[in-house]
Amino acid sequence: MIATTTTAVPNAPTLSDLRALDEAAMPSLFRLPPEVEELRDEVRDFAQTVVKPRTLANDLAPADAFDWEMVEAGHRLGLLRLTMPKELGGRGMGVLGVAVAMEEIASVCASTALIFGASLLGQTSVLFSGDQQLQARFLPPFLGDRPVLACNAITEETAGCDLLIPEHAELAEDVMTARRDGDHFVLDGVKRFITNGKVAEWAAVFANIEGNPGATGLTVFVVPLDSEGVTRGAVADKMGYRACLGTTLTFEDVRVPEENIVFGEGGGWNYLTVQSNQARSIVAAISTGVARGAFEIAKEWAGERVQAGKPLYEHQFTARKLAEMSSKIEASRLLYLQAAHQADNMLPAPVYGPAVAKMFADRAAIEVAEEAMSIVGARGYCREHAVEKLVRESFGARIYEGTPEVLALAITGALYGRRL
Repeated sequence: MIATTTTAVPNAPTLSDLRALDEAAMPSLFRLPPEVEELRDEVRDFAQTVVKPRTLANDLAPADAFDWEMVEAGHRLGLLRLTMPKELGGRGMGVLGVAVAMEEIASVCASTALIFGASLLGQTSVLFSGDQQLQARFLPPFLGDRPVLACNAITEETAGCDLLIPEHAELAEDVMTARRDGDHFVLDGVKRFITNGKVAEWAAVFANIEGNPGATGLTVFVVPLDSEGVTRGAVADKMGYRACLGTTLTFEDVRVPEENIVFGEGGGWNYLTVQSNQARSIVAAISTGVARGAFEIAKEWAGERVQAGKPLYEHQFTARKLAEMSSKIEASRLLYLQAAHQADNMLPAPVYGPAVAKMFADRAAIEVAEEAMSIVGARGYCREHAVEKLVRESFGARIYEGTPEVLALAITGALYGRRL
């Protein structure tokens, strides 16, 4: 007969505790810079004290509900200006700092991490432009008292992955068009599944200059979303990532001044390559956070649940699961830290490292979350239990910033010397 009593393992260290011990013994090459360690600790406290108590309610809320109070708390911490230079009032973090912060939030709620991550991604276009006029117009709102969000508008109805693979540019179909009209461009088209699109003030919009086949004239425009002709559609009712809103954005004869172009006409592909190689490190960190969150729940349960007279973790089969789960998380973290460091210190940002980190971490999140549900059992299958949510969210990162198939092309392209 299986026992149903539980007993807690006294003073069992968390995975974060074990990491701290390992980091203390690491040579400096493998340790985080002090300012990143400080950020990590601040964001960890935010995730545990602000995000975690709201996670279940936000996940169960209607698809179009949005928790501005939580975003405001993150804004006070500086999460919406992480990558802005200190001289502009930001926190001056690179990809490494953002990735570490996103892991901490995602260990509690991946969709909350994506709210902040997607806004930072939208800002990247203006920051990378080096255009002081664009920066003066679009960055100051992120320094104000109220939270302001941005978004990145790439995906379309039939042009999804084709807008992530440069060699597909000529074959892309029905891409949003940009037609010159004097000193303005007129944008027409539909963007799908745009994170923050429902609540953002402006978007970095990717459109093809009229007259160029497919997406060969891909260009980035900064577009205020209150512009005439912009319609925000319904919010997608998603399986996971429910706290962040994915929305359709329709552009009908939207006039955008030419000074809102980032990187010049046709510069979209070069920018998209750099952006993707940075963003993939951060998404790998989010997947690592999802895996870590699921593991921590399973680890705690396996230390409390008693079967056959001893805690689950003392049973060899469960011990093997926990060991493999922990190993996958550590490997995921090392891969994303390496990729983020490369993105911060190499020009151009490398393709291979971030793609490998994301492919590995995305799969690890699914596998670890699945095993966590197996260990926790029926409780993990119930909506009020965090494991069920983490299982659903573990699949999300496989879609955005490159599916496994897109990543495979990027990785093999780098292996064979082709730039994808």
